[in-house]
Amino acid sequence: MNIVTIFGASGFIGRYVVREIAKTGAHVRAAVRRPERAGFLKPMGTVGQIIPIAANIRDDASVAAALAGADTVINLVGILQNRGAQNFVSLQAEGAARVATAAAAAGVASFVQISAIGADDESDSIYASTKGVGEKHVLDSFPGAHILRPSVVFGPEDDFFNKFAAMARISPVLPLIGSGNTKFQPVYVGDVADAVAAVAGGSATSSQTYELGGPNVYSFRELLEITLAAIRRKRLLLPIPFPVAHIQAAMAELAFAVPTALNLGPLTPITRDQVRLLRKDNVTSGDFPGLVDLGIRATALDTILPTYLKRYRRGIWHT
Repeated sequence: MNIVTIFGASGFIGRYVVREIAKTGAHVRAAVRRPERAGFLKPMGTVGQIIPIAANIRDDASVAAALAGADTVINLVGILQNRGAQNFVSLQAEGAARVATAAAAAGVASFVQISAIGADDESDSIYASTKGVGEKHVLDSFPGAHILRPSVVFGPEDDFFNKFAAMARISPVLPLIGSGNTKFQPVYVGDVADAVAAVAGGSATSSQTYELGGPNVYSFRELLEITLAAIRRKRLLLPIPFPVAHIQAAMAELAFAVPTALNLGPLTPITRDQVRLLRKDNVTSGDFPGLVDLGIRATALDTILPTYLKRYRRGIWHT
């Protein structure tokens, strides 16, 4: 039986990837820091097919153990904010390098790395630069690896639309950072999982890098308007210039500094690095193949978004 080790298997994208890989009949090792919290993955396959195992991407020994005997490795580990030892450098740059190096040493046949549109080792955003550094490390250690770069990913557990929908329940105003002109190409998490499974299964073209975007491009303003329509609420959309947003983010980081450092409490609402990311559009460049090249028809945002945002509407709803 084909053995597939998936790092970050219990995360937002991870749970969908586990389900798709399990459909192929592969034996899945769900490599996570806390396997006792990943038991929900087991019913996605047959009895004994999906096994959560302890693995810390910051630790050489646990990574090597998770890879022993594996045929395919999928690295999904990524974060949106630094949080104690779980920071951009240790996870997205050094962690990716560690997994790729160990995979090559273990004789793994196939390697898939989830990156992000905008990944660039020279970016002024720490998130984007460490994603870019991670890509380089992976290809240096495992030249045959495939890189997948999704735009903002949407789905029931996402941290984008859910975040603004939750904010709209308690705030009369939603912020339009940079006047809301930044462009996004939201891609459905199920489509991303299908792409991972396709590449891992050998359906890739000669290209090693894929950019994954949905069928439509929206401005930040349009996405907030769509979110408000889905939850049936009216809110003021307040344009905030980038310099002002940068200052506000710095203040938010200061206010959340202690709990963030101790890995306690909620994440900082907005960071300076996220403001930097919003200065650049997050859409496919056209320079790399995408979903269609993998035989995947991109799912439209409006067919999925209302199904999980309806819980933010007023009153009681019934399915």
